[in-house]
Amino acid sequence: MEKQTAMERYDLHTHTQASDGMNQPAENVRLAKEKGLTGLAITDHDTVAGIAEALLAGKELGLDVVPGIEISTRVGEKDIHVLGYFVDPEDNRFKKRLARLRSVREERNGLIIAKLQQLGLSITLEEVKAGLSRPLRPDESLGRPHIADTLVRKGYVSDMRDAFDRYLAEGKPGYASLPRISPEEAIVWIREAGGVPVLAHPGLYSDDDLVRSIVERGKPAGIEVYHSDHGPEEELRYAAMAEKYGLIVTGGSDYHGVRQGVVFHGDLGGRTAPPGTVERLRQTAAAAWAEGN
Repeated sequence: MEKQTAMERYDLHTHTQASDGMNQPAENVRLAKEKGLTGLAITDHDTVAGIAEALLAGKELGLDVVPGIEISTRVGEKDIHVLGYFVDPEDNRFKKRLARLRSVREERNGLIIAKLQQLGLSITLEEVKAGLSRPLRPDESLGRPHIADTLVRKGYVSDMRDAFDRYLAEGKPGYASLPRISPEEAIVWIREAGGVPVLAHPGLYSDDDLVRSIVERGKPAGIEVYHSDHGPEEELRYAAMAEKYGLIVTGGSDYHGVRQGVVFHGDLGGRTAPPGTVERLRQTAAAAWAEGN
């Protein structure tokens, strides 16, 4: 790719059907091209299954595709997500580790369904999978948005946001979580797969002391300052934190596609990374690889 300019626009947080997004990976790439982006990252939850298709589409359309991941971790009672950029999607040890995480996610989904049933909602995991309208591949994963989609289709809630606000968000009656790896472990996994770890959407955790603790202990390379659920105050706060700790500032929409006419979390390209971010991530990954080899 040519040297990046101040006009570059990268959405570094998007999801596909490989996890809980609505679109095929190639469709995310096509949309990014249509919106005039320079490139995007594919960052599915606990899987790299969508990367190969996206890379091929990017090559065909002349769009820069960053291979990524979003790993689910846990600290106490709080779910924390860690993004990884320029991971090697063919790293066998990494893929085996991710497979273990998906098995935990599958067990968690079963617990959520059981809680919803106890609340009097008639819903099964089979119905959730049927809502995909296609077979679920072994390297793909279901998430809460899939369950929310089923709740909407069955008329229990008005839309995706209503499903999370009433049942599926942390602290709500249908929420469930299981022990997972720590953010620090996820950071190590990403680095060992050749990638650059970045703490995802810190504003969603509502605990800046915890965010600082993760940054100080795990030493990620970056922090996601610009996100669809961050307002101007969060952006300023986390930009200052990035400067204090010498972190790369990243940004992305957390695009999951459109369900029942609602975009979740934000539209593709609605949040982008500052110019030069991808080059910094690329150089960081290359330097780490050179040091390790």
